[in-house]
Amino acid sequence: MINVGILGATGMVGQRFIQLLENHPDFEITALAASFKSAGKRYEDATNWYLDNEMPESVKDIKLVETNPSAMNNDVDIVFSSIPTELAFKIEKEFAKDYVVASNASAHRMKKNIPLVIPEVNPEYLDMIENQQKENNWDGFIVTNPNCSTIALTLSLKPIVDNFNVNSIRVSTMQAVSGAGYNGVPSMAIVDNLVPYIGNEEEKMETETLHLLGNYDGKNVHPADFKLSASCHRVPVIDGHTEAVFVELDDDLNIEDIEDKMANFKGLPQKLNLFSAPKNPIIIKKEEDRPQPRMDRNAENGMSISVGRLRKDQAIDNSFKYVLVGHNTIRGAAGASVLNAELINDKIL
Repeated sequence: MINVGILGATGMVGQRFIQLLENHPDFEITALAASFKSAGKRYEDATNWYLDNEMPESVKDIKLVETNPSAMNNDVDIVFSSIPTELAFKIEKEFAKDYVVASNASAHRMKKNIPLVIPEVNPEYLDMIENQQKENNWDGFIVTNPNCSTIALTLSLKPIVDNFNVNSIRVSTMQAVSGAGYNGVPSMAIVDNLVPYIGNEEEKMETETLHLLGNYDGKNVHPADFKLSASCHRVPVIDGHTEAVFVELDDDLNIEDIEDKMANFKGLPQKLNLFSAPKNPIIIKKEEDRPQPRMDRNAENGMSISVGRLRKDQAIDNSFKYVLVGHNTIRGAAGASVLNAELINDKIL
């Protein structure tokens, strides 16, 4: 078993890490870190549990430690990070001197030699790790997963980009409130309402998606060369981001061919049969009113995205459009980091 620790263990994403790692065949939680105010307390005593399943018995009596490497157990091998970006920039680098850091924070996502990875999309970016360690004189390293809305979008685009010549992509998101954290959006701001702005979200989607779908030449990432435009909105849904996607190709298209490529898409995690990998990363929904977040966010334990309403766009030549739903705190956050760690464990450790 690989011993793991969780940074930011009392928060919503930290709780998802605990949920997903319970009874994991390869990873065992042996350390939980939080703020200095919580350090020394039992996890159960320090945590307001937000998820709809019970807190696992295995973590209730673990005593929280401060979020610094000196407080971490010496036998921990992998650290999962769900701490705020402003803290992650410094703290994750401190941990990376000795530990593998699988980060959900945005602090290092676009930094040189730090892999930004979706295992089904660009596992070859893990080749950056050797350069990262040499450059920083680290024994450990940092690997990041993308923004929650980016992950769902990029998964849906991978079989399209691999098989067709893409000219441009436009996406409009309807994002769940859990993406902002438990205290992120006041109830008076979101009930009976829609907020048409999420800070830095559109920029993340546009830059991260092109980065993920680009090429790594051994030194640098060359982003994909098509155009991408995003518009992001917060809606009164608890979990599950919905995205309306519009794709323009260079050539004429066949909807049945596109659907076939998406439905049959597999990546390296599926070939390796990794524990958290969904059998089908993309699930095609045939119903005219699907996907919907309440009905489809938990597909394959929340690790698949659901795509529906796949159809030609009559307004633009050589174009099609579809709607997707992905679970933002599982596939879009904690689950993404866990799958990254499983791939690292298989290929590197």
